[in-house]
Amino acid sequence: MAQQSGAAFTRRTFIGIAGGVAASTLLAACTRTGGGSGGGSGSGKSSSGVIKFWNMPWGGTTFNPLDKKITSGFKKDGFTASYQEVQWANFTTVFSSAVASNTGPAVSSGGGTQAFLYANEGKIAYADNLLKTWASNGIKDDFLPGLLDTMKTDKGYAAVPYNLDVRVSWYSKSLMQKAGAEPPTSWDEYKAVCAKLKSIGVYGFGIGSGAGNFTGSHILTAFMINNGGGLFNASKEPDCVTDPNVEAMDYVLELVKSGYSDPAAATYTSANVQSQWKAKKFGFGWDTAGLSSNVGGAAVTDLVVGDPLTSPSGKKGGIYFPNNIMMYTNTPSQSASENFTTYYYQNMKQLWTQNTGIGLPPLQSIAATSQFKSDANNVKILNEWNPIFKTWAAPGGTGLFYNIANTVDGTQPMNTFAQSILGGKTDAKTALQTLQNSIEGLMK
Repeated sequence: MAQQSGAAFTRRTFIGIAGGVAASTLLAACTRTGGGSGGGSGSGKSSSGVIKFWNMPWGGTTFNPLDKKITSGFKKDGFTASYQEVQWANFTTVFSSAVASNTGPAVSSGGGTQAFLYANEGKIAYADNLLKTWASNGIKDDFLPGLLDTMKTDKGYAAVPYNLDVRVSWYSKSLMQKAGAEPPTSWDEYKAVCAKLKSIGVYGFGIGSGAGNFTGSHILTAFMINNGGGLFNASKEPDCVTDPNVEAMDYVLELVKSGYSDPAAATYTSANVQSQWKAKKFGFGWDTAGLSSNVGGAAVTDLVVGDPLTSPSGKKGGIYFPNNIMMYTNTPSQSASENFTTYYYQNMKQLWTQNTGIGLPPLQSIAATSQFKSDANNVKILNEWNPIFKTWAAPGGTGLFYNIANTVDGTQPMNTFAQSILGGKTDAKTALQTLQNSIEGLMK
């Protein structure tokens, strides 16, 4: 199952591509029609019409045609649904312009932080009422444990989970065997693996943080979370310079300075990283769930998802980005929007069982299908990694919130931070303090 491409970031985030200021300005220009209530009542009252559903190219060439077919099958209480595919290249402008002119969708997917940004602008119809319905029809209980909590804000559920963009470890079976290394289960064991891989001329800390590649900052944050840290406290304030974070970055800096990381890692795009895996220069590293299929060729069978590592603090952890489906206050009927979303979730399983390339599923019933279980790497991710994943809000919270979108999700401070660590010419406290200052500046 192909999941994320080299442009995985664009499949998850909303404002980072266009730049926080530009995108926020576009949203601020939207005509405000009310934020919707926690119950998701909305304002549309039409008794018939068309629910506009906009979706992204989440998978391969078969994804959107099948997705359109599913959408076209909706008919309930005088309403049908139309379908529009929105390309990643200009999706921020497409959504912002449409919402501002009240010509946008009633239901859509989009960037992973998009719902929280639009909720802040009063454009989202919260999903609380929908989830009440789903409590009685079984959909709510079908979500992977803890996943719904990532959608919850102070005002209600801004969206419902759709597919998962994850960050996990990978290793090359052939290179590990050549180096005489066993898959690690702790930070100490991982460091030893890196040393063995170095002895055969292979890098063990395989990541990149070049132009358009935000995986580097994701992995550094994942190491903090792995050690019980993270970037935000329970008050939703940036809290970067903590003992767990310093210890985690000291560890990563040791990997870098020991020569276990490619010296050019700070400049590597996603394509560069995949090329290094294909050339067998990376023997162990960190990436999306789609790494093996993205690299292709022999890597499809040679690359294997590793075990979650136990940190010196005795903790496990990682980071993921739950993409979602959101409903808007601009709809001909809020009940019709909810009916369509229910229909869609009851019929979307085939997007996974027909191997269209969409990300990991949010529902346990899809994960239980024989088609999904045929991919051992994906099964391992859901069984061993998903229970320990946290969002950007860690360690202080679970759900995302508005300031994440314009402070750390694909922002320049995060990229600068990752490049400084991978460059190895800083110390942990200095790098984390610089990041703290930059995040605080963006929140003002």
